[in-house]
Amino acid sequence: MDIEDLRTFVEVADAGGVSPAARRLGVSKSMVSRRLARLEAELGVQLLARTTRGAALTEAGITFRDHAARVCAEIDVARETILPAGDLCGRLRIAVPLSFGPTHFAPVLADMARRHPQLHIHASYSDRFVDLVSEGFDCAIRVGYLQDSNMIARRVGPLYGRLVASPDYIRTHGSPETPEELVAHQALMQGTEAWQFMDGDEIITVHPRGRFKADNALALAAAALAGVGIAWIPDGVTHDHVASGALVPVMTRYPPPPAGIYVIRPPGQFPARKVRVLTEMLIECFEQAPAPVGGAGW
Repeated sequence: MDIEDLRTFVEVADAGGVSPAARRLGVSKSMVSRRLARLEAELGVQLLARTTRGAALTEAGITFRDHAARVCAEIDVARETILPAGDLCGRLRIAVPLSFGPTHFAPVLADMARRHPQLHIHASYSDRFVDLVSEGFDCAIRVGYLQDSNMIARRVGPLYGRLVASPDYIRTHGSPETPEELVAHQALMQGTEAWQFMDGDEIITVHPRGRFKADNALALAAAALAGVGIAWIPDGVTHDHVASGALVPVMTRYPPPPAGIYVIRPPGQFPARKVRVLTEMLIECFEQAPAPVGGAGW
């Protein structure tokens, strides 16, 4: 029984169809179909019922899927065990935020690929909230304040940010001095999130209001530059704008608490070694970096 046939079946079962599984695997739909047909012929049972909307597991397919997934995982562990010390193989599929991914995380992933020539890295850059299990990701990098989830998270570094607005906005609407005053201003938000600020050791939570929302920090920065409102944006995005005077920090007496950079993975007893190695590289890159001066950083 071919391990690639098993792996392909698991991907089709999890993705819900041949086309999305082919995209995950990076192969053609015809190749996926041939592997499925070969596996079903060898087993002598139908594993998937093809429909116009995709593919649904048969009763036999439901039973076989978990066994096939365990076999694939065991094979990956066995391969890593016999490789020279430190080598990785297989595939790492990772979801990366678009706001920071290309500038901050892509170099780490590229270095990981250089160090491990037998490892295939498939990175998906998006600021949307991906479902790791249903979309077949090994892990994700997420930034900000971590939300409650059944996923397992490991903090790999700090994330510093501040409130900013354009000089035009401040001239027209004024600058809030306290969290209470902030609710009267136009906030640039990702959704319906709450903002937190520090008053000494006390954390103050504010529910801002605004008419402009975007799931991307660069888009929020563009709105702030246009004078649309006040935004909480990580310093790595706003540093040059603040240095040039195009954006001005506001409400500096109440700084936001540091957020974080996290590696998120589905629940399980132990993380795959490729996820552990990536986590260690990110910690080396970000957690051990020198503390930012005057709150600046990313």
